[in-house]
Amino acid sequence: ELVPPAHVPLVSSEVESDMLRRVRTLLRELDGHHSAFQCDRGMLRWTLHKKIDQNPSDSSILVGILVKELERAERGDYRHYIIPLLHTLMYALIKAPCISEDLCSRVYDFCKKMLTLPKPFCTIGLDYAARLKMERIAPGMLYQRMVISEQSLKSDPYPYQEKVFIFADPELLSKAICNALVSDTEAAQVSQSPRTCMSYVIIHAMQASLVKGCDIGGLKRSLQDMPMSEVEHWFQQVVMAVEGAGSEVNADRSQHVARLEEIYHALLSSMSAGNTPLGELQGIPLPNPNISFHLWTEDDQLWKELVLFIRPLSQSCEPDMLSQELDNFEIHDIISDCECCKETRFSVLSTDSGIERDLPTAAEEPVVPCSTEAEQSRLQRKGGIKKRASPLDSVALLQAGCSSPGLRPVPKLRRRLGITEESTAPVQKRHTARIVLLGDDRILGRLAQAYHSLRKRETRRVFLTPKLNLQFYHIPVVTGQPNMLATANCPATGHEELCEVAGYLGKADPWYESNINTLCHMIPKLATMPSSPSKHLVTDVFLTDVIAYYVRMGIQPVCFQVYAVKVFFNDPAQEPAEDVFLTELCTRMPESNPHRELAMSKKKVTLDGPGVDLTVTYKKVGVSDRVKEVAMSLRSTALVMKAIPADEIEELVCLNVNITEIIKSNNLSGKSFSAVANRLRTHSIKIRSTEQRPFTLCLDKDSRRAYRNVISIEVSPCLEPSYCLQKTRTLKFSLHEAEDVGLMKYMPKSLLLPINTFAGVIQ
Repeated sequence: ELVPPAHVPLVSSEVESDMLRRVRTLLRELDGHHSAFQCDRGMLRWTLHKKIDQNPSDSSILVGILVKELERAERGDYRHYIIPLLHTLMYALIKAPCISEDLCSRVYDFCKKMLTLPKPFCTIGLDYAARLKMERIAPGMLYQRMVISEQSLKSDPYPYQEKVFIFADPELLSKAICNALVSDTEAAQVSQSPRTCMSYVIIHAMQASLVKGCDIGGLKRSLQDMPMSEVEHWFQQVVMAVEGAGSEVNADRSQHVARLEEIYHALLSSMSAGNTPLGELQGIPLPNPNISFHLWTEDDQLWKELVLFIRPLSQSCEPDMLSQELDNFEIHDIISDCECCKETRFSVLSTDSGIERDLPTAAEEPVVPCSTEAEQSRLQRKGGIKKRASPLDSVALLQAGCSSPGLRPVPKLRRRLGITEESTAPVQKRHTARIVLLGDDRILGRLAQAYHSLRKRETRRVFLTPKLNLQFYHIPVVTGQPNMLATANCPATGHEELCEVAGYLGKADPWYESNINTLCHMIPKLATMPSSPSKHLVTDVFLTDVIAYYVRMGIQPVCFQVYAVKVFFNDPAQEPAEDVFLTELCTRMPESNPHRELAMSKKKVTLDGPGVDLTVTYKKVGVSDRVKEVAMSLRSTALVMKAIPADEIEELVCLNVNITEIIKSNNLSGKSFSAVANRLRTHSIKIRSTEQRPFTLCLDKDSRRAYRNVISIEVSPCLEPSYCLQKTRTLKFSLHEAEDVGLMKYMPKSLLLPINTFAGVIQ
């Protein structure tokens, strides 16, 4: 029997001890024991995964170490280690060229144990257990699905598409940061052609299943010499084999390996045997996701980008025509009227009834090449009366998009209303848009506005809801110089005050704090580094890798309540304004001018001190969420409403109102005034100036969202537009005002903005 060289176990032991040291350092950071080098914060996880990218054969060593640490954390009741370790393990498993079946089974068994733990542990464990069950039967399936969806590769067995949209506000971030992010996202897409990505999928699937019996070098040379049509053919064959094995109930791994072996030999049949020794593992890169960077300059820019992602216009459309089409779009009619759309309708003998719902489906419509003559001869319907869809059809689609943990099924209502299960079956969402917001709380305020506007559009006419899965992410970025105009209108402009949402997410999820919140000051530093080879080596790899890791593994949402505010102005002729905010509402009261008041009155005026007399009416939140309406009058110089709690254990759906109240007192030296902080907790509140003296209002710490000459405001949780629509329809046919009857009982009432993290809220 051959004895391996003595140095081989030594090298393996050194690698294992080095990786164990790195993992233990990562866990110590979760306990608050940060490295002496602050620049290492946020890079420990990245360097660990880069280690296996450089040495793919070490992937199994890392996965084995992480499994042992997970089991140790479970035995020692170190629950705050479990989710970070599991995310790190799964990411390494997806990127690994090959993982043994025994090791994969150990991870699968641990995920099943997590089902006995409370949320979010059981939720994450169930998700990963379902994925690992398929990965055990069809190795490489997780890698394959990730590449197909992120690169939008055409595949019938897995027809899903994903795209990452990075939005940044050019007025909040410096030009250097925006330019650096643009260059980084463009560099991330280099050498990621469909041909390259298809080849990656083929090679990874072969190596993951055949392991020692796969000639990777010969496979690469064969795919390079093939024409694109043949590469696509073998790609479809591999995808069908992997997806078929993963979806079968009683699938056998050996049958799947035999099927891939057939494809492998058929693919190499025209080649001579390669010179590369069999059994040597080679790393297959995991391509970066499809990322696009956008400077948020228009209010409806988010909605336009989502529409183009769902139904992209042909590149032959001119920019002017594209802009006009989007501006005039009423959610249902966008691409069908574009001359470049494949579903353009032509007619010679009209059989049109004049009713929009009688139009043929897309599958029945002929596909005709675009031409100027065809465009001129196309029949168009203008000025007709559109028959609206029935309320039940609209609500069924709205329910598909209003998914929430508390949503209940409606089988009884379906039977009562005569609706079949097939007619109301939810449409499978094949598109996923991952929206990454770069900036502070001000850009999240804009997101809340855009999301509320999008939901109102969908309520009027459903388009995106049944087709698009929308995911939101937030990466805090703060520049060193605060906006001076914002300081004048909104006092809270410190770095911590501007990142309250990120601070809350970091307290609720330690893995978010370690990987994402550390980018707050790192991104501006990397953007302003002098140009050098080392700078490009760090930025082009690190930033895109961290963003890719966040959008891939951060799937647990934290839902924030959006608040609606109605603003009344001093001028009675001016219409009240309606707006929404996410984090903060603050007011600035005018300073008293006693000389002017004395000059305007002949009588002696008794000054009441600085500030404005206010009438405050609110619903007081007590123990067990008992609500009691309270009214009071006071004099105040400032008022701030905070929607983000200071502690992660506090309730998110509650406003913390801080009122600076002026107390007047008489003493021997005369009248004196003192400021007292008055704190309230409420869900809704009304404030009115009794002196008719206007004040200034600012939303989400953004000076661009300031209202002046305000006399009164009303604040309450923003309602979901689809709920409001159904309530309006219900009240039309009800003599008495009903609360949550019929379909209203199964629809979310409040508008919540979900922002994804790695764990959600860990209690």
